[in-house]
Amino acid sequence: MHIFMTGASGYLGGVVAEHLIKAGHEVSALARSDASEARITALGAKPVRGDLTSTGTLREAAAASDTVIHTAVDYLNPRMREMEEAALDAFLSTAKPLVYTSTGLVYPDTAGKPVTEDTPTDPDTSPQPWKVLGERQALQAENATIIRAALIYGRGGSGLLDGMFASARQNGVTAYIENGANEWSSVHVDDLATLYTAAATRPSGRTIINAASRTSTPMRAIATAVAETAGAKAISLTRAEARDLLGPFADVLTRSSPLDPTRAETEYNWHPTAPSLLDDLRTGSYR
Repeated sequence: MHIFMTGASGYLGGVVAEHLIKAGHEVSALARSDASEARITALGAKPVRGDLTSTGTLREAAAASDTVIHTAVDYLNPRMREMEEAALDAFLSTAKPLVYTSTGLVYPDTAGKPVTEDTPTDPDTSPQPWKVLGERQALQAENATIIRAALIYGRGGSGLLDGMFASARQNGVTAYIENGANEWSSVHVDDLATLYTAAATRPSGRTIINAASRTSTPMRAIATAVAETAGAKAISLTRAEARDLLGPFADVLTRSSPLDPTRAETEYNWHPTAPSLLDDLRTGSYR
């Protein structure tokens, strides 16, 4: 198959492209800079110069492909929803199958009760409202697969974990909030890329998929493992202290909505095999 991707020069997208190429597929990928183009070329993919605002380029590249995988994201860009909306419109105009990258943060905080793909989501209450809107837009395609990923880890990457390690190495501490008992689901980036490959090559109508291993991990255990690996100390912050330090993100870190991956297991025969999050933090790619 010929697959067009966005985000292939990034953390998740690069691993997805690598898996697709290894499986024998042709990959072309959006490149917004010289550095992105070099990274994409090194993976063995064909760079397509442009960015998410280059709607004509996106439309043309999508039309020339068999499937589109959209992994590009910048959570810090206030215009991201606007940019993504235009990009998705370009993809939808081609009627090609689409794999859209979402996040488990679209779900409400269920205080530890597992969530399925049928759990309602609401942009007015979600920590990632524009991902809820992006999902709804993507599902206008006849063949659209929404992948709601848990905390992604592995290969020494992941934005949240990178931030925790940076704090540990610069300040000598990592923090969890209150007792840190709230549990998060996680998924290794290589296991996740395997799921993307299956979803891209076997489109099955409008589908939403939770991507997570069967293991959920308390935030205190994550912070402690990071601290041990970095030679730092894990400390507890009150919620007020965390809000002073992190703003609204503090409330995100106290959430607990473990993802039920049953649908991925049954529809794609997907069963994660990589080391667990704690094992990888302590003895794997983060050392």
